[in-house]
Amino acid sequence: MAMSDLQHPDPNMIATDGEDDRDQPLYKTRDKVYPKRVSGYFRNLKWFALIALLAIYWVVPWLRWDRGPTAPDQAVLIDMDLGRAYFFFIEIWPQEVYYITGLLILAAIGLFLATSLFGRIWCGYGCPQTVWTDLFMLVERHIQGDRNARVRLDKSKWTLEKIWKIGATHLAWIGIAMATGGAFVLYFNDAPTVVVDVFTGYASLAVYVTIASLTFSTYLLAGWGREQVCTYMCPWPRFQSAMLDDESLIVTYEDWRGETRGPIKRKNLVRGEVPETGHCIDCHACVNVCPTGIDIRDGLQMECIGCGLCIDACNEMMDKVGFPRDLVRFDSIQNTQLRAMGKATHTRIIRPRTIFYAVILTLVASVMMFGLLNRSVLELNVLRDRNPLFVRLSDGDVRNGYTIKVLNKEQATKTYALTVTGITPTQMQVIGLEPNQDGSFDLDVAPDRVGSFRVFVSAAPDSLDGDATPFEFKVTDRKDANSITYDTVFAGPKTAH
Repeated sequence: MAMSDLQHPDPNMIATDGEDDRDQPLYKTRDKVYPKRVSGYFRNLKWFALIALLAIYWVVPWLRWDRGPTAPDQAVLIDMDLGRAYFFFIEIWPQEVYYITGLLILAAIGLFLATSLFGRIWCGYGCPQTVWTDLFMLVERHIQGDRNARVRLDKSKWTLEKIWKIGATHLAWIGIAMATGGAFVLYFNDAPTVVVDVFTGYASLAVYVTIASLTFSTYLLAGWGREQVCTYMCPWPRFQSAMLDDESLIVTYEDWRGETRGPIKRKNLVRGEVPETGHCIDCHACVNVCPTGIDIRDGLQMECIGCGLCIDACNEMMDKVGFPRDLVRFDSIQNTQLRAMGKATHTRIIRPRTIFYAVILTLVASVMMFGLLNRSVLELNVLRDRNPLFVRLSDGDVRNGYTIKVLNKEQATKTYALTVTGITPTQMQVIGLEPNQDGSFDLDVAPDRVGSFRVFVSAAPDSLDGDATPFEFKVTDRKDANSITYDTVFAGPKTAH
């Protein structure tokens, strides 16, 4: 072809494929999924997980835990007003947010470990999107009927029956969504109090906005989004393959045994007669029960959440036609290949990948546990005045000002003795307090509170090392002698010796 032909192509040579592409929509229309009711081992596991997780979510805010007369008695509470997070016997202060970070790290590594062992078990059983979608589908199935009835209802004309069934379904969804949002705010407020306030109109605007937001999001994601959330919104399916290997337990299809697939009549078989090949009768039972609408026979797919409902559906059908069970099974790709070759299978839980995740998980958990067991119930913070750095008194002494904050993490009023070491002050003052005979001051701090005190320290210029003399404040519990120090400096004139 000449260069001129490339620069000036013949219009007759232009392919029509581009016109066909332009006629295609930019986004594919959603094919609504109508999961069918199924029973079996994995469905029972999902029911157990659903009941247990929902019970935890709705019951935990009502559990009580005695922390003393001055502390909230709700077992799990994030108190935004006080800036505390309570989890039974553990109390987290704002400056201890690293414990929350540690929990998130533990959750992430735990998810990596679970995925490397059992595939997307979290997505199939523990993810809130899965749990609430399961609950919404249960309500939908109870009102509208099973798969075929729901398909017919959606395709039928609007009648009184269709209006009340769909209306009742959505009203039930909204009720569940409101209960979801209402339970969430209980974790941030005293549960009995906020429930009364919500129904009497005395709750804060933030409470009502939070309930409304979570009601809308739950209704939207579990009622309308469903499998689209897992496929398009959740990032986990896109990098889960990095956590899997050939020995990870996932939902698999034994294609070596199932192919060539086809209806049982085409196999010239009768029920109960087992063929050498082609056990799959192409009944689509596995597809009809899938909550994301995929065909597991096409292999592991991003949309698969690993719930195993297709296994229950296939086993039920195999029982009906008299073929061996577990044509679709929860197993590793390696074992599937070994069975295809007639070799013995094995499941290896302990392998380099899982050992690595387990070691990291253990290390992080050990560090957090050590920190919790050795955390101090007393903290001290000192803020030195910056303007001015120091004040020259009439007698020639130099005075510095400090703001001392003492954190009492115990559920009892504490008295702490305040002293200084590292310099010899000519005078120390605590605004509003009288000194003891030994020059110390008694600082009273309420239970589970921060005590703030204004302190002035004076020293002779010739006792200072220069423009910044290091020293430390020390507070000591008068009752149990628990003490803590804080290093700071005493600012003076540069000419000091």
